[in-house]
Amino acid sequence: MRMPVLACVGASAALMIASCAPTASTDGASATPRARECFSVQQVTNFRQGRSNEVYLRVGRDDVYELSAAGGCRDLDFANRMAILPDFGGVGGSRLCTTDWARLVVPGSTSAAEVCRVRISRKLTAEEIAALPGAYRP
Repeated sequence: MRMPVLACVGASAALMIASCAPTASTDGASATPRARECFSVQQVTNFRQGRSNEVYLRVGRDDVYELSAAGGCRDLDFANRMAILPDFGGVGGSRLCTTDWARLVVPGSTSAAEVCRVRISRKLTAEEIAALPGAYRP
């Protein structure tokens, strides 16, 4: 009588272990995680407002990073200058990496500056930069 119970327990354990095994991705995405890509805030040469919650930074000559604003950044589409300040979690004093949070400070038309929180979403590929609408491309 013990034999069928042990067989059921063994089969159940094998199914549970198999359900945890990695499977091939059906969407064609790579299973390996991408390394965090970083830049120094001193390397930022230009910026543009995308949609209401997107900001694009030109870093150095060829790189563009997408930032996601928490609640949108007012006055950024009319700004000639801005500052980016790393929040907690930055790699060093002035370095930012993907998934880090930062604050964008935009001088306002009044005496107070506009501050918004942003998350460094990703570094765009050359193809993604070329596909950006001209108004969004820094």
